[in-house]
Amino acid sequence: MEANPRSTGRLPAAFLTPGSSSFMDFLAGHQPELLPRNRQLPAQGVIEAPHGTTIVAVTYRGGVVLAGDRRATMGNVIAQRDIEKVFPADEYSAVGIAGTAGLAVEMVKLFQLELEHFEKVEGTQLSLEGKANRLSTMIRSNLGMAMQGLAVVPLFAGWDVDREKGRIFSYDVTGGRSEEHVGYAATGSGSMFARGALKKLFRDDLSEEEAITLVVQALYDAADDDSATGGPDLARRIYPIVTVVSDEGYRKLSEEQLVGTVRAIHERRLEEPDGPRAALL
Repeated sequence: MEANPRSTGRLPAAFLTPGSSSFMDFLAGHQPELLPRNRQLPAQGVIEAPHGTTIVAVTYRGGVVLAGDRRATMGNVIAQRDIEKVFPADEYSAVGIAGTAGLAVEMVKLFQLELEHFEKVEGTQLSLEGKANRLSTMIRSNLGMAMQGLAVVPLFAGWDVDREKGRIFSYDVTGGRSEEHVGYAATGSGSMFARGALKKLFRDDLSEEEAITLVVQALYDAADDDSATGGPDLARRIYPIVTVVSDEGYRKLSEEQLVGTVRAIHERRLEEPDGPRAALL
């Protein structure tokens, strides 16, 4: 499969031989060293690498919103202020990454290829549940690296074209998969604080605009109590990544679409630093 300068331009035989609809199986059979799980690591010790932090997701009447803050940390140091942690998986799903940033981005790219490869071979898309299962397998294969500190724990969300609703799936470091039936979820170092905000403010009848406001509020609360989570940086114009998946497919909100919501929340927080209050009854 290596490039050959004397080649006639034809693809190697491996690309023309019928096989599995899984791109990971194809790669494992022909160039297994390219899979992240097959990298050689030191026998002992934890590797220090930039980590992505908080990801949140919320369902609403017409789909699901997936969002993440922009900070990556390495120990007590801010490694990057504007990292992107939310990506399209395919036309009707998205994945947000928490954990070792470089490895997580590589896993997302492999996941995107996995879904694209399946669609090309089978002529149809996987169901949303099938996509969630494929991601679970990829996380499980990374367990050895996770035990050395290189864990990846994503949040997966999408529009189920069969059930006609948005769904959210969360994972643990072993690849264990759970569907979040409550309508919201969070992962990463600030997830405990973000989940508290989601729990108090979530409603079943949210509109898309309200769901977007809710995820930004939750990330704001996470940044308020978790040093590894970055809040909106108005001075540098660094805002959370917010994506929407509906029956119209995946879309990412532009800075222009998001700035009004972020600034309105910030202005309100100047008066009420702890954010909106939920009713007692």
